Amino acid sequence: MRKWTPLLAVCLGSFMLLVDVTIVNVALPKMAVDLKASFTSLQWVIDIYAIGLAALLLGTGALADRVGRRLIYVGGLVLFAVSSLTAGLAPNTAVLIAARGVQGLGAAGMFATTIALINASYTGRERGIAFGAWGAVNGAAAAAGPIIGGLLTQGLSWRWIFFVNLPVSVAAVTVSMQSLARDQGTSGARLDLPGVTAFTVAAGSLTYALTRAPVIGWTATATLTLLAAAAVALFIFVVIQLRCSHPIIELGLLRRHAFSGVLVGSLLLAVAAFSYSPFMSLWFQSVRGMSPIGAGLAMVPLSITALVTALLTGRVLHAGSPRILIGGGLALIGVGALLEAHLHAGSSWSAVTLGLLVAGIGVGLASPTVASAALQAVPVHRSGMAAGAVNTMRQLGYALGIAALNAVYQSQISDVLRSRHVTAPEALAVRLVGGQAHAVIAEAPHPARAHLDAAIHAAFASGLNSALLVAGAVGIAGATLVAVTVRGRAEATVAHDPVPAREAA
Repeated sequence: MRKWTPLLAVCLGSFMLLVDVTIVNVALPKMAVDLKASFTSLQWVIDIYAIGLAALLLGTGALADRVGRRLIYVGGLVLFAVSSLTAGLAPNTAVLIAARGVQGLGAAGMFATTIALINASYTGRERGIAFGAWGAVNGAAAAAGPIIGGLLTQGLSWRWIFFVNLPVSVAAVTVSMQSLARDQGTSGARLDLPGVTAFTVAAGSLTYALTRAPVIGWTATATLTLLAAAAVALFIFVVIQLRCSHPIIELGLLRRHAFSGVLVGSLLLAVAAFSYSPFMSLWFQSVRGMSPIGAGLAMVPLSITALVTALLTGRVLHAGSPRILIGGGLALIGVGALLEAHLHAGSSWSAVTLGLLVAGIGVGLASPTVASAALQAVPVHRSGMAAGAVNTMRQLGYALGIAALNAVYQSQISDVLRSRHVTAPEALAVRLVGGQAHAVIAEAPHPARAHLDAAIHAAFASGLNSALLVAGAVGIAGATLVAVTVRGRAEATVAHDPVPAREAA
């Protein structure tokens, strides 16, 4: 079993950083009370982590190629642990938000190197099994966050959602130092600091704009300014990469359909599979009256099937076709979302179970294969760049998907409320999407509450149906694109790569 300790080290970090994407959601109300802060201001606790993670992935991946992946991974673990302790002890909102920003930096260091570390630690069939297990852990983390957050917040305190990271970090650092091979990287190469800076500004501005636009408006000055800044920074980044002798991403690689197709597939995977989960959780809790733990458990069918499928996929990943595994996975994710899109005012949580099961199979097929195929499409000495790129696209896809689906979701809720002659439907839709359904009904005159309650139930179901239909269409479109662009077997590029994986590590 010693041969699997590198995988254990990588999976511990991956699970922890991905759980922290969603674990905070259910704890925000308690934080607002304890820190005497508004719920809106504490939204930064979620946003700053996601922004830091998405914006810094590519830069930390390039740095890992140069100074060593184990060094960056372990450094990210240590930084994540220290910032988690600071967040758990935070006396006020400002310290908590700052700690979460640093936590995002540590998470980027881990997430940018996990794929490359697996690729360097295993070969052949063992590599496929390792990627399958890693993909399963990632899928499980998505649903585990709200459940773990609910248990810790209700049973102990919201501070324990951060303190729980400490023993996991210690274990991960210990196993990493003992099992991950020391690698020197290409220390003679210079780091493209202008390129890293430009991309960080572009990704950070875009992610922040997409995260905040549903709240402040798509035509708000701040939103348009951020989008313009992202476009300018992206243009500067491309110019730098074309002229730089040591770019952080070789743009010529994007002409390889296998690589560019996988990157787009990774983005669409996040949109189709995970972007509707916040809205489904909101429907479970605000309309169906479920607890945070119950809402998390209702999403478990997706996680369980993703876990089992990813483990089984790993056994054939080394010889399987990425086109079939990724394309088929995206198709199943799309079909799963479409199967869920039949809700009505009286639907219960069980109405989405079949669709979640089908989508989970798709996630289990596509998620580990996306990671593996991205690395096989580039030279081994650029695996850190490839890992950072594919994970960056995944995080940006999640942010883009939430923003796009939220616009559809909120618009449909407003339309249904208007059709049922509810006063000020647009303003009411904003409050409902903010989780204030119970407060809205309580504030209404008693004779009007029954009608308003029925309208809200119908509006939520219709809004979620619309979001699911979009997610389903994205999944089907992604499957089609992958079928056209991604070809060959998972090991094809490695077989022709002059640099052995273990030596490059």
